[in-house]
Amino acid sequence: MANRTTVYDVAQRAGVSIATVSYTFRQPERVRPETRELVLQAARVLGYVPSGSARGLAKGRSQALGLYAFDMFLPSDLSAAPADLDTLVQRELDGLGDVRRFPLYVDEIQRGFELEARRLGRSVMLGSGASRDSLGSIDLAGSVDGLAIFPGDAARDLLEHVGRGVPVVIFSSPPMDDSLHHITVANETAVRELVDHLVDHHGHRSVAFLGELAAPDIAARFRGFQVALAAHGLPVPEEPFDTTALTRDSLRSLREAIACGALPDALVCATDQLALTVLDLLARHGIRVPQDVAITGFDGIIAGRLSAPRLTTVRQPFASMGRLAVRILTDAAAGLEHPKSYVLPTRVVIGGSCGCL
Repeated sequence: MANRTTVYDVAQRAGVSIATVSYTFRQPERVRPETRELVLQAARVLGYVPSGSARGLAKGRSQALGLYAFDMFLPSDLSAAPADLDTLVQRELDGLGDVRRFPLYVDEIQRGFELEARRLGRSVMLGSGASRDSLGSIDLAGSVDGLAIFPGDAARDLLEHVGRGVPVVIFSSPPMDDSLHHITVANETAVRELVDHLVDHHGHRSVAFLGELAAPDIAARFRGFQVALAAHGLPVPEEPFDTTALTRDSLRSLREAIACGALPDALVCATDQLALTVLDLLARHGIRVPQDVAITGFDGIIAGRLSAPRLTTVRQPFASMGRLAVRILTDAAAGLEHPKSYVLPTRVVIGGSCGCL
């Protein structure tokens, strides 16, 4: 690989000092127009690109923000057999299941993050890894001015360790007594509104919750579910009807209920992705939605808007969450204070899966 063109090469070709070259790219107003043009012409001829890392070292900042996701892929994506490029291209062109895998809520938050970073003149560095692997997030944190994290089941001490080096924002995590910034939504309130709709509008008295409680936001949704049932004088379960994860062996309790004909009237799913999987399972068993059982989700991903029937769900302000994270990190890097926790509003979106429309 050829040696990279340096500031010294440009200075020599343009017949100026290296300081003049540096000013041309960092503070062009300090350089006379004719001298600036000489430097730019030399840079074009030599293919010189200023080093962002060098500029960051000079300023004590990288001008980059990081976005890191722990284990935020679907199991079906991670377990898929590798394919050659021609096969991958053909699958993508055929649109085989794309909308069920992308964009998910992580992807939509990332889009908002990137848009706001671009607006503020910041670059974005992305990273991902298993929750048990601490090195990826720590390495990325060392290269950026601030880091936003989708935590998955990452250990709290790992997140706090990263936060000691740079400002850190944690998505979908409730306020906690730590030094990190948290962005989440009104999970409990939203699920209470869903249950109120199922009970008051549709008259359902047997309502069940499906979801794995390891994630803090899912646990908050289940608490909202419990509060809503208690307010309606209905039996309050101590655990979800099905504490499922999206794996090949998922929905075991639901499958057993189908087999013995003991389905609840309505199923409140912790996420849209889970609700779509439930819709598929019920369809394979000839169970109609919403005639035989009502279904609701949570997130508001595009796939839910395109499902048949259209999914009744709770929409999160994904792009706004990403934009807010960038503003927090940018201000924190500049030494400005921000509240440590943000709880953004949601909106219940009525579709056909609950029996409306």
